[in-house]
Amino acid sequence: MISERDQELIAAATQAITGRYKYDWQEVGAALRTRGGRIYTGVNLDAYLGRMAVCAEAVALGRAVTEMGETGIETIVAVRHPEPHEADQAIAVVSPCGSCRELIWDYDRNARVIIPTANGPAVAIIGDLLPNKYSRERTL
Repeated sequence: MISERDQELIAAATQAITGRYKYDWQEVGAALRTRGGRIYTGVNLDAYLGRMAVCAEAVALGRAVTEMGETGIETIVAVRHPEPHEADQAIAVVSPCGSCRELIWDYDRNARVIIPTANGPAVAIIGDLLPNKYSRERTL
């Protein structure tokens, strides 16, 4: 079950992508709440050269770090705007990609992540979404 604060974050991410949606260019919005309670949003930055694209979660995190420094991630969520030809036009919560999972974990190992489930949005801790996290340290 997600809280009212989590719903507020989903609404902020939805508002971010609704205001900036551009077919086949900006499709994902994200919202991040810092441990200090401030909310930052972002949209994905697509690029003609795919590997240059930047995810919405990274944009939101970059805005937070630029303005506040590393204050920690309380909760983060991403939502996807449907393409015009899709039958279901609802904006829905999506899971962070693998790169974003790594980035979120790097900035806050206890971050809460709102994810989609069969029963609607739910909350997971980033470590649960990233088993066997990459580390520079060698462990045997």
